[in-house]
Amino acid sequence: VQLQASGGGTVQAGGSLRLSCAFSGRSFGNYAIGWFRQAPGEERDFVAAINRNGKITNYADSLKGRFTLSRDNAKNTVYLQMNSLKPEDTAVYYCAADRAILSHASTWQTDYDYWGQGTLVTVSS
Repeated sequence: VQLQASGGGTVQAGGSLRLSCAFSGRSFGNYAIGWFRQAPGEERDFVAAINRNGKITNYADSLKGRFTLSRDNAKNTVYLQMNSLKPEDTAVYYCAADRAILSHASTWQTDYDYWGQGTLVTVSS
């Protein structure tokens, strides 16, 4: 399994970005996808996760209402729409894949078997 995260960049506070996570190597529909982020000097934290068919999503409490996760199983891609960005959203964002049962969209990093390389999001004030 390979995961390629993209879409990061520099944006002003209040702006938006859409990150993409392209999946290859196995059957995409067998995997839940999660996003995590790591700010400079900080631990990596959970952002959002989506189950195998896209009907179940979980978000970090602090991000609900600003971030939206979706997936297109025909394109083997997951999208993280980030709105009303704040300087504290600055981090490297990673996507990861979990060969999970249908109902799972795990918030735990240890559940994820495969990780992408990360994409940097910088939000300026």
